[in-house]
Amino acid sequence: MENFVMYNPVKLHFGDGVTDKIGKVTSDYGKKVLIVTGQGSAKASGAWDKVMERLKEAGLEVTEFSGIKSNPIIEDVDKAAALAKEIKAEVIVALGGGSVIDSAKIIALAAKYDGPAWDIMEEKHKPTDALPLIAVLTLAATGTEMNPYAVVQNNCQQVKKGYGNKLIYPKHSFLDPSFTLTVSRDYTAYGIVDLIAHSLEAWFGQGDASLTDRFTSAIIREAMKYGPELLDDLTNYDLRARIMFAATCALNGMTVFGKKHQDWGVHAIGHCLSVTYDVPHGASLSIAYPAWFKLQKDRIPKRIQELGTALFETHSVDDIIHKMEYVFKGLGSPVTLKEVGIDISDEQVRAKLKKVMIKNKVSGLVYELDEKDYDKLLEYMA
Repeated sequence: MENFVMYNPVKLHFGDGVTDKIGKVTSDYGKKVLIVTGQGSAKASGAWDKVMERLKEAGLEVTEFSGIKSNPIIEDVDKAAALAKEIKAEVIVALGGGSVIDSAKIIALAAKYDGPAWDIMEEKHKPTDALPLIAVLTLAATGTEMNPYAVVQNNCQQVKKGYGNKLIYPKHSFLDPSFTLTVSRDYTAYGIVDLIAHSLEAWFGQGDASLTDRFTSAIIREAMKYGPELLDDLTNYDLRARIMFAATCALNGMTVFGKKHQDWGVHAIGHCLSVTYDVPHGASLSIAYPAWFKLQKDRIPKRIQELGTALFETHSVDDIIHKMEYVFKGLGSPVTLKEVGIDISDEQVRAKLKKVMIKNKVSGLVYELDEKDYDKLLEYMA
């Protein structure tokens, strides 16, 4: 096992009605609030009304920035940061899914900086301060509610990248599963894929930590058991709660203790699909993972077999790959580019995707990828 430090300062409030406390909690950090929201789902679910009511009851001055996209863009981060400066915001409340919370994390840093937010993403600027962030989650998927990471894309540069900084841990995160009851079947499925993918990135991380692997495989099994049940019963609170908790645990640190780091190669592939063709994040991962398995099956058969033992009680690498693909298909998430309207038999399309992969320097932290691998991955994803 690798040496490690266990640290997570996020105070997580989980369960029905937990946002009743959000006014008091937020007021501890300031009076002037910038609330960051998406494109309407929080209002449709009733979450917006409940949160705004509590914030106003606490006497807070609230200004809203809305319209964050499902694949968040840096231009919106810059606009929201400018608004935060204009109103002299003292605290940010992020009400939405991973894209909203990720954006709010960078907004919290950019509000303390005079330059463009992309400087932060590229680490040209090293932040020393951030506005405090309160997160209210409305989509179980990314785990951003309990970690210090954010992903934002720059469409002009055709780059989508992640960023990490301990300054952007949310101070408090509120997880009310009832806020996810109106999430569509597709996006519920994409969230389940995302939590599985986060767990797999950890499984294929560097280092030998058997208890951590057991945590990780248990999270995947939780998603495999309750994910299909939820997709057949979208308004089931208990199933929503189980998936929401699993998604948080998949990326709050517990799947990496004792390991040097996770791999993240598959996420890098998926990001290219999102920034090029606006493929939903979860859908990009269900397409990329089977292809990555096929690329790696002769390179790391033992580690894939260990996964198969933990999840499926099989040692056959081909069978394991088939079963993982079946898991994604069973959730109704695409496993090929063709299913999302991308035809790489078109040489221009293929060349465009490969160019973006090169530009984004797609690789894993453990299992490196090169341009020859990109060609194979595109074939496997077709």
